Formats: sequence, structure tokens, C-alpha cells
Amino acid sequence: MAEDYHTGSCLCGAVRFETRGPLRGIIYCHCTQCRKQSGHHYAATNVADENIRMDGAENITWYKSSETARRGFCRNCGSVLFWKHDGLDYVSVMAGAFDQPSGLRGEKHIYTADKGDYYGINDDLPQYLENYPRF
Repeated sequence: MAEDYHTGSCLCGAVRFETRGPLRGIIYCHCTQCRKQSGHHYAATNVADENIRMDGAENITWYKSSETARRGFCRNCGSVLFWKHDGLDYVSVMAGAFDQPSGLRGEKHIYTADKGDYYGINDDLPQYLENYPRF
């Protein structure tokens, strides 16, 4: 787990956020949607809805990317910032949007069966062909 307070922003600064509370380790998602939106794989942590505050929320465009989730990005600079599953009480925040030092560490890879053919996964983190089991 990372420190209990973090800040971050999009590239142009029109959207800023701060989080409080523990952050989950980074999950790398290799699904086609994440690759197509970001140009590579996603690297994201989770923050409880009640533990994130956003300035410039009017600059976030939410794209409904599936029946159950939407993706948030800055409408000014296009920075990919958030992923939100409908009905859940947390939001995924892209690791690269956090100010440094983030203290974040990788936790696992998901949807590896869908990963791009142009790269390898070269670490010892757990890998799941689809999503990881939730216990």
C-alpha cells in the first residue's frame, strides 16, 4: 500500500485531484479497450469514491465504454485519468496521473490473453488471462 495522501492531475492541469486513504497496488490491464484508449496497457490503482476530491471536474469527459463501465479523460488535453465501474464505490485512477513520488508498486496483470503482440510481460507479478478472482 502507498502513503495515505496523494495529488495528481492531467497533462494540462485543467483536472487536479487529491486522494486520502490507502491505495491498492497497481493493476496492469492488457484488454483491448485499455490498449486502444491509452495506446498501451492501463496501469491503475483504486480510490474509494469518498476519498477522492477533484478540481476541474467540469473538464472531465466520461465515455461509456461498455455496458458496465465508463472512462474519464480531460476534455482539454485528452489525458486518460479514470475508469469507473457502474454501481461500485471506488474509481480507478491511472498511475501516471499521480504526482511524484507516488510510492505505488505493481500488484498484478489482468487480461493477459488479450495483450498486444508488440510487447512482453517481463516481471514476476501474478498474471491472469482474464480478470482476477475476487474473494
